[in-house]
Amino acid sequence: MIYIDGQILLFIQEHLRNPVCDLFFKCITHLGDAGIFWILLTVVLLCFRQTRRAGIYSACALIGSLVVNNLILKNLVGRIRPYEVVEGLQCIVAPALDASFPSGHTGASFASAVSISRELPGKFAVFFIVLASLIAFSRLYVGIHYPTDVLGGLVTGIGIGLLVNVIGARCEQQ
Repeated sequence: MIYIDGQILLFIQEHLRNPVCDLFFKCITHLGDAGIFWILLTVVLLCFRQTRRAGIYSACALIGSLVVNNLILKNLVGRIRPYEVVEGLQCIVAPALDASFPSGHTGASFASAVSISRELPGKFAVFFIVLASLIAFSRLYVGIHYPTDVLGGLVTGIGIGLLVNVIGARCEQQ
């Protein structure tokens, strides 16, 4: 699996990278740095009564993703970053200091996007899911994560986002 992961990254590097996409995906990937976009979105959602529940769900999902992905899984798995292992792979952003698996950017993005997507009108939900997907792909594009890191973040992020919605709905019924 590690071999396939590396080959996918090399394919992206050799066949998809170009100056325009480099700039685009560097900007997209930085939206996920420290969850900044999702945190700011959460703060905005919390400011309005109509979107406050979505903001609360997003905040809970982001905290859940931080705990599960960044505090537990990254430390348990301790996977080395691909640019340190895959021969010829060039990372086009600053190297990360933590472990590779799972992708924290992807986990936080999907946790927040999924948790708010069930609370906001469809056009907003689609936008946030597309943005989360772009952030996830950007982690591969810039060479900082393996595909399985992103898949791990995707699974945990969706799971956490859905769990927050289920718990939130149950709390409101009581």
